[in-house]
Amino acid sequence: MTKAIRIHEHGGPEVLRYEDVALGRPGPGEARVRHAAIGVNFIDCYFRTGLYPAPNGLPLIPGNEAAGEVVEVGEGVTGVAVGDRVAYFEPIGSYAEERIMPAAKLIKVPDNIGLDQAAAMLLKGMTAEYLLRRTFRVKPGDIVLYHAAAGGVGLIFGQWAKALGATVIGTAGGEEKVKLAQSHGYDHVIDYRKDDFVAAVADITGGRKCDVVYDSVGKDTFEGSLDCLRPLGMFVSFGQSSGPIPPFSINLLSQKGSLFATRPTLFSYAADAAQRDAIAAALFDVVASGTVRIDIGQRYGLADAASAHSDLEARRTTGASILLP
Repeated sequence: MTKAIRIHEHGGPEVLRYEDVALGRPGPGEARVRHAAIGVNFIDCYFRTGLYPAPNGLPLIPGNEAAGEVVEVGEGVTGVAVGDRVAYFEPIGSYAEERIMPAAKLIKVPDNIGLDQAAAMLLKGMTAEYLLRRTFRVKPGDIVLYHAAAGGVGLIFGQWAKALGATVIGTAGGEEKVKLAQSHGYDHVIDYRKDDFVAAVADITGGRKCDVVYDSVGKDTFEGSLDCLRPLGMFVSFGQSSGPIPPFSINLLSQKGSLFATRPTLFSYAADAAQRDAIAAALFDVVASGTVRIDIGQRYGLADAASAHSDLEARRTTGASILLP
């Protein structure tokens, strides 16, 4: 048996139950991993509420991201061995002390990266990598706007984008979060609680506007994000913390300057194992070099996952949040 968080019905944080779960031995191609730390991400809330359907129905152990140690392997496993330090960002089911999972999904963690760091940064940092280097390849001189700059992805993104030579604009809510983003690479941070971010971007850029806008907020920022783009700019929607973007006519993109729009996911960019490992290696390199530092803003016990979800949805968190088994 192992302890895990399970969802038996969709709803608020209160549906997260801490309970015993039977755990067998790994079969062919599988590995048993003892978690040292588990990442908390907004996508976990989407599965909890039912906005995203559970892959195999309910009950569901949520969570996509964790790091730990391989304690047993099944027949035919060659990529990892007992004692290896590993992390992963899929498949769903990480909110547990231990789990059995496909060994091919495990990514070896270098010795110069802590397991708590790995759990806090893998999904978020790999998201920042594909956004910056693959969805829109940021280069020196680009002007980029990132919403929710003080969040887990945002703090990594700001440092990395600055290192790539971009002018980095962020939005954040409240003085504390503005200061936090400013200390993580952002050249300009707009407090969306006080200022109109569209007008502020126009002022900051002298009317040029942005080459790309990265938006994980969704409904509340969609139209404003389009208005922050120069002609032929790109709108990148990769989340919807305020709710889904409502249906819109594609003609809107032509009206606002022949804009590009995309809705990428890490799971698509990292579907090929070689690409996945390349994205992870790039992340490990920028963290190990000191170019990007990883801030763990909140640590919760695994049994307190409901508090972690409540804080995340209420925007009371900064940086990354992790669960500790």
